[in-house]
Amino acid sequence: MQETYMQGKSLTRVFGYGASKTIAVNNVDFDFHKGEIISIVGESGSGKTTLAKMVLGLLTPTTGEINYEGKPRDISSHAKRREYWKDIQAIFQDPFSTYNIFNKVDDVLLDCINLTGGKNLTYEEKFAKMKEACSFVNLKFEEMTNKYPFELSGGQMQRLMIARIFMLKPKLLIADEPTSMIDACSRATILDFLLKLRDDIGMTIVFITHDIGLAYYISDTVYIMEHGVIVERGTADEAILHPKSDYTKRLIGDVPKIYEPWEF
Repeated sequence: MQETYMQGKSLTRVFGYGASKTIAVNNVDFDFHKGEIISIVGESGSGKTTLAKMVLGLLTPTTGEINYEGKPRDISSHAKRREYWKDIQAIFQDPFSTYNIFNKVDDVLLDCINLTGGKNLTYEEKFAKMKEACSFVNLKFEEMTNKYPFELSGGQMQRLMIARIFMLKPKLLIADEPTSMIDACSRATILDFLLKLRDDIGMTIVFITHDIGLAYYISDTVYIMEHGVIVERGTADEAILHPKSDYTKRLIGDVPKIYEPWEF
């Protein structure tokens, strides 16, 4: 039986009060297992990113609880949150807003080394770790060093984010539309890097996506969200090839098929 890393119970997140109240996530349950690839699929406004932010500890659930490694998650202090974020990391949709524009590439990677207890390593040892991480994503550290992230292409910035993950080796990664802003060739490469990381270190990956085709091809488990509620869950085959929800059926129907004539 797969080991459960994280479990959500009756998670709800409400924004606003009274008549202007919005229930972004409504009574959601989930189980994430070790080494599993999960996709949370839904259109804009479905609540998938709000759910991801609760998992990351960036938003507090209004009601419900999250269990981590078999016990209630405790991120009540800065020190506890920092410890939690050693194991739970994220890659976001927009690489341009991910980085501090005043920090060079070296600073980004050195922060990872410090976070994982390598603060007292020699410069040569740190250099070797940064070079190895860049090499994993087909970047040459010698070409990255002393540059600011905004001097890199979007694809290079996404690769640098994965180099960070390679160094941190988290137990769970939230990937929020990580390939939506890059070209198709780079998209396939980024996915390959993430899947290789999963295979190398047993990392659980949670993709937040609107792309139901991507979800089908990469996922062990799929959750479909509509208006803050999970309306479909199961293996990729169960949720996408044999959907029960009308919403899931509509999402699948909206995917263009190259062998069918388009209607104008």
